[in-house]
Amino acid sequence: MLVHVILQGETDPDDGAEFSHLATDSGAEVLAFLSVQRDRPDPATFLGRGKVAELAEQVSDLSVDLVLFDRVLSPVQERNLERALQCRVVDRVGLILDIFARRAHTHEGKLQVELAQLTRLRTRLIRGWTHLERQRGGIGLRGPGETQLETDRRLIGERIRSLRERLVKVAAHRATQRRARQRAPLPTVALVGYTNAGKSSLFNALTESSSYAADRLFATLDPAIRRLQIAGHEAILLADTVGFLRDLPTDLIAAFRATLEEVNQAQLLLHVVDGSAPDRDAQIAAVDAVLTEIGADEIPRLLALNKVDLTGDAPGNVYEGSGNLMAVRVSARSGAGIPELLRAMTQRVGRSMLRAELTLTPEEGALRARLHRVASIVEESFDDQGMAHLIFDIDDLTWRRMRAQMHSSGCQAMDAPPTIPADG
Repeated sequence: MLVHVILQGETDPDDGAEFSHLATDSGAEVLAFLSVQRDRPDPATFLGRGKVAELAEQVSDLSVDLVLFDRVLSPVQERNLERALQCRVVDRVGLILDIFARRAHTHEGKLQVELAQLTRLRTRLIRGWTHLERQRGGIGLRGPGETQLETDRRLIGERIRSLRERLVKVAAHRATQRRARQRAPLPTVALVGYTNAGKSSLFNALTESSSYAADRLFATLDPAIRRLQIAGHEAILLADTVGFLRDLPTDLIAAFRATLEEVNQAQLLLHVVDGSAPDRDAQIAAVDAVLTEIGADEIPRLLALNKVDLTGDAPGNVYEGSGNLMAVRVSARSGAGIPELLRAMTQRVGRSMLRAELTLTPEEGALRARLHRVASIVEESFDDQGMAHLIFDIDDLTWRRMRAQMHSSGCQAMDAPPTIPADG
């Protein structure tokens, strides 16, 4: 049974549709949906005595063995509800964590989910334990000892410390990978958005890759990064990230902070929005709130209004009254609007590519090695005197910086013939 509670002064843009989607995605068989309106939460049961009695009767009549609440319940409220309803009670956070546990596939994703689960469990250990007051005793162990509850809390605390230490190592490894990418000066564009907005489908359409994409909440938990080459411009690193949700648990955001670092390090956030969603504005606000919480609210953003094949809107650019580009309408499924989106992305972060030609002496091996790191070598040959002749594509900003540095050091090799656009 699903219990959807609306408090005074609140509005629900989707009438519990997202909550129902969460429940079915977790594998639950939904027998009934109960919507309740209250002025304020009851401290003991959230619903109040009369509504709990009514709910208990329905649970008994339908032989319900699980009640899902679309609210965050305190440990006391959860325990009191289970006693009154005589079945398991799981709140919104527990439901989201269950879905995350099902979808996590990488080592890092599993560590993050387990950390969030144990952090939550530590405050709820009292529930359902009848043996916790028994002291550990016996020969050689007599005396005060520690209760089973204290033992469990201590073991969970040790496991949480271990998980945090392992996640620190994962974060350090990810930072090393990020520094290696930053040595090749390619801008990063991170896809962010509400869960099930079509981020992974758009990621696949842009990069021609095959990351997992499905019409389900939180289909992507682990970040994927691909190199995107755009004709006439430098390459872009495109990062697909976990989807956001309204009222996303703070512990969960903290656990996935290492993953979300890809968002913080991006030069542009491509905010993918489900253009067909009836609560589109609420979803945009929820994503903005999470970006603010992780400190990414100052990074430039570009809106991609996805699923125009469902809305019937014309694909392409959407401009503000002042003439500034506000968003791009696209369809990840059909590919409509993708060329306009690529152009908008390159205008925000891309730099034009130039083709240059250099002849280097054997003594200029360091310059040749640097070109191999920062440029795309088209052709390279050597003559009998060991002179290296290179034709390469390089973005104009990196080329200007290299020329300035080499001229200041007295290197004459950079006095090369005029460069031309790489696509010319």
